[in-house]
Amino acid sequence: MPKRAAKPPPLKRASHGALCLPGVVIASYSTELRDENDGLIGDLASQTAFRALLQKWRKRLARKASDALADTPGRRLRKRDIDRLLETGDPDVAAVIRVAAEEFAQNLARVAGEFMQLHSWRGVQRIVVGGGFVRSSVGRMALRRAGQLLKQQGHPEVSLRRLHHEPDDGGLIGSLFLVPRRIFNDGAAMLAIDIGGTNVRCGIVLPRPELAPGFARARVVRREKWRHADDVTRRRELVDGIVDTLQSLVEHARRRGIALVPWVGVACPGHVLPDGRIERGAQNLPGDWEGTGFNLPERLRERLRINGRKPHVVMHNDAVVQGLSEWPFMQDVRRWAVFTIGTGLGNASYANRGRPAPPAPATRSAGKPPGPASPGR
Repeated sequence: MPKRAAKPPPLKRASHGALCLPGVVIASYSTELRDENDGLIGDLASQTAFRALLQKWRKRLARKASDALADTPGRRLRKRDIDRLLETGDPDVAAVIRVAAEEFAQNLARVAGEFMQLHSWRGVQRIVVGGGFVRSSVGRMALRRAGQLLKQQGHPEVSLRRLHHEPDDGGLIGSLFLVPRRIFNDGAAMLAIDIGGTNVRCGIVLPRPELAPGFARARVVRREKWRHADDVTRRRELVDGIVDTLQSLVEHARRRGIALVPWVGVACPGHVLPDGRIERGAQNLPGDWEGTGFNLPERLRERLRINGRKPHVVMHNDAVVQGLSEWPFMQDVRRWAVFTIGTGLGNASYANRGRPAPPAPATRSAGKPPGPASPGR
């Protein structure tokens, strides 16, 4: 008689929003610094803020009736359109874009300087900036300038640089660091979701640990992107769309012979509690995502099937996950951090485990951070 197939081991309960992961400790994330008017300081360096600056300086500097920026509201201008106007458009229009980029760079440097004063950011040597904005020409210009200004403002030890991965991939690849590495074998892949205030990205991530340690050669082999901000006003509609997209990816993997592990990684705005609920910070998503009445990982687990099984779903903050994709390239520093420029400005700071902490300057405190106060212990 043929041997009976071995029963798969039971799935362990998820640990959402974990602060201690293999190789790295998350010192803080989703930190809300406020200005004198009780506004979020991070909002000064969001993509929304740049578009507002663009409109402000257009009104001040662009006087010609042929002003190309006048025909389209700033919030609807695409990054590639702005780059085209910067490089080949009217000189007056290019001047408007450059002035807006300069003010944005000043804001980004100011925001970084404020975060560097926090206890949970002390000793940070490098800030990685993610999001599609810094992949554009105007975004790269602003990032370079912000790095210069940050050093001039008294932080010569801190460098700013872009995320290694494409903006649509980093928030998916980073989910690999949320699950046990032992589950990946024989070329298995994993489903991942990156939920933003404007777009949702769902993908199949291939870790490829045989090519490089620490998922340094991981790649997204299939990705679906949905701009939900244009047509979704309720939470249920967004969740339904995510489920439908993931189910189509499961079918794609089946047709292509891609083995999927029964795990799904989720990157989502806000401060994520250990049980999978969102405590705060999800205000850019449609409907109410915060509080006791909603648990996204449980909703997904109940509605999805991978190889006939309910998958194990683990969720963390979207800035944390995008930053984790950078971990293989951060082994030359002890402390590092991430900003994600999108609808808002996401943030997280990290400490690599097993490396001595550098001397830290005196810092201020901005309330109790979600991460441990002394991650090096």
